[in-house]
Amino acid sequence: MRLILGTITAIGLIVAAPAAAQSVGMKVVDTAGAPVGTVTAIQGNNLQIKTDKHDALLPKSSFSVSDGKLLFGMTQAQLDAQIEQTLAAANAAIKAGATVKGLGGAAVGTIDEVAEGKATITLQDGKKIAVPQEGLRGNADGTVTIGYSAAQLEAMVQGGTPPSDTNGD
Repeated sequence: MRLILGTITAIGLIVAAPAAAQSVGMKVVDTAGAPVGTVTAIQGNNLQIKTDKHDALLPKSSFSVSDGKLLFGMTQAQLDAQIEQTLAAANAAIKAGATVKGLGGAAVGTIDEVAEGKATITLQDGKKIAVPQEGLRGNADGTVTIGYSAAQLEAMVQGGTPPSDTNGD
């Protein structure tokens, strides 16, 4: 499951008073009252919304409360289309030559090739590792993010278990 936050925030949704009383299971409707989705989780200042096709992590400030439902400034079709556009752009970034960033945003390597659902990454020290493509996230700046640090990837190349990493490189 991929969660979309930044792009949705930037497209000018309803910026009303923050929804004060959100809860898991709450219905989300558009301004005409048509269903958009359901709140499946609350994560800090964000709500995870399940539409008919996708899950999206959206800022609470994008909603207002009315008659026990959350109002949202897009229809379900518009939200699904925006998510699909964002996912397509992110997937397009996962290609040969892209810089791979680890936890904390530090560069950990470069993608050599993407084939058969795997990306081969050359790490900073010249060693290579193949990872499942779905374990990568493309970014708007053309870089790719992986959920491991350089030290964790190095341990994986050596055949070990990745250490828990607290320095975020």
